[in-house]
Amino acid sequence: MTTLPTTWIRRAGAALLACGLAALLSACFITPGKFVSTLDIRKDGHFTYTYKGEIFMLAFAALDEADKDEEFTPSTCYNDDSSEERDCSKQELAQQRKDWDEAATDRAARRKREADEMRAFLGGIDPNDPQAPEKFAEKLRRQTGWNNVVHKGAGLFDVDYSVQGKLTYDFAFPTMEQVTNSNPFLQLASRKDGTVRMDAPAFGGSASDPLRMAALGKGLGDSSSSDDLPNMPKMSGTFTLTTDATILSNNTDDGPQADPAGKKMQWAVGGAETRAAPMALIQLQR
Repeated sequence: MTTLPTTWIRRAGAALLACGLAALLSACFITPGKFVSTLDIRKDGHFTYTYKGEIFMLAFAALDEADKDEEFTPSTCYNDDSSEERDCSKQELAQQRKDWDEAATDRAARRKREADEMRAFLGGIDPNDPQAPEKFAEKLRRQTGWNNVVHKGAGLFDVDYSVQGKLTYDFAFPTMEQVTNSNPFLQLASRKDGTVRMDAPAFGGSASDPLRMAALGKGLGDSSSSDDLPNMPKMSGTFTLTTDATILSNNTDDGPQADPAGKKMQWAVGGAETRAAPMALIQLQR
C-alpha cells in the first residue's frame, strides 16, 4: 500500500519557493503595482521624478505566507494497484503525524533562518514584529522624496514620491535606507559627454522581471498572474518622460510627441504587450 504525501509535496514546493525567494530578496524583492510615474529632464540637467501608486515588497508578504498552512493535514492515500484514492488507515495517519511532528524542528529552523535573512535585508527591522511594515513605512517617510508611505497589508505599500535635482550624478529609484535593491524602477546614468541614459528595468515585461518569475514558480510565464502570492499586485501603469533636450534614442512605440514641455515619450506598463523595459538617451546642453 502506497501513501503519496500530496500535502507534503505542496508544502515542500512552497518551502523550496520560499528559499528561492529568500535568495532573491537582496536582488529583486521590490516590484511595482498600479502606478503613475513621470520624469521631466530639462536640457540644463535639472530633473523632476514622481511615482504615485503601489510598491510590493516580498519580504513582508513572504513572511506572511510562511506562517500559513503549518497545521498538520493528512495526505491522500492511494491503492497500489489502481492508484485510486482511498481512506488512510489509522496506522498510516499515525505515521504521517509522526513524520510531521519530527519535521517541526526543521520547520522552526527554516522560519528562523528566513526571518534572519529578511531582518538583514530590511535594515535591522524584525520581520516577526507585527508592526514591522509600519516601522518600515515610517523609516521611508523620513527620507527625502517619500511624501507618504502607507502599508495596505501583506507587503503592499501605497506611496507618493517626488524629487528634484540636477544630473551631475547618477540617480535611481527606489532607494531605501540600509536596503539593497538591484531591481530599480528607474535609473539615470549621467555621462561625461553630456548625455543621460534613462532605463526603467522594473517597468519591463516578464522577461525582465525575475521576481515575478520566481515568486510565481514560472519560467517566462505570464507576469499578470498572482495566485501564489495573493497580495502580489498586477503591474499596471504609465511612465511618461518629458524633455526640452535632444532625444538621441528611445524605444517607445510611437516615438517622441510634441508637448508643451518640449517632447513627450510615454510607455504603457503591464500586460502581455509589455516586453522591453523603457529606455531613452538624452543629450543635455552644458
